[in-house]
Amino acid sequence: MKKSLLSFILVLLSLGLHAQDLSQCKKVVLETDSGRIVLALYNETPQHRDNFLKLVEKGFYDGVLFHRVINRFMVQTGDSATRHARPGEQLGSGSYETHKIPAEIKWPQFFHKKGALAAAREGNQTNPKWESSMCQFYIVTGRRFDANMLEDAEERIFRDTHKSVTFPQELQDAYFRIGGAPHLDTQYTVFGEVVEGLDVVDRIQLMPVDDFNRPLTDIHIISARVMKE
Repeated sequence: MKKSLLSFILVLLSLGLHAQDLSQCKKVVLETDSGRIVLALYNETPQHRDNFLKLVEKGFYDGVLFHRVINRFMVQTGDSATRHARPGEQLGSGSYETHKIPAEIKWPQFFHKKGALAAAREGNQTNPKWESSMCQFYIVTGRRFDANMLEDAEERIFRDTHKSVTFPQELQDAYFRIGGAPHLDTQYTVFGEVVEGLDVVDRIQLMPVDDFNRPLTDIHIISARVMKE
């Protein structure tokens, strides 16, 4: 019993190394068809934070769909063209996007734990600098990982990037305890996290989808707004 208690305490201490002081972070409220989600934006990724706030304040996200939903992985939104999408239409090409955001990858400080907010981007071959979409983002739902699964994730990162990665113990503990999508680490900019409404995100990830992972029932961001200080 004492050994188990000590192990639990060590896990909490290690997770604390990556705990963020979110009290000084700007927060954004997404009102969706499935409920309310509150996002905290990290100050350590200022270009992504400021770009996101600018889009929210101009109403860019009002009415867009969660156009790509994969259970036990993530939910994605932010494609402006989805406001007027026809049923069954494949979405998310982002052809209207006018610019990209330089990568601000702060790994291992920020990683793909459940509830992480990250910027979508084009693939490695067409986007060697891993620059982010100007507007599309995803929220990680993921799953819990054991040691063998994390080794597989490290190998997948190596295959995708030719970069050798070893997960620090505190990240391993987080992926064991709350889960996430570790195979995306070091490759995408994580710039915030869900601080309220993770149950809403879970409801969205469980929606039935078509062959393009678009929910069969449209799920909108009804409105997005910056939370008052």
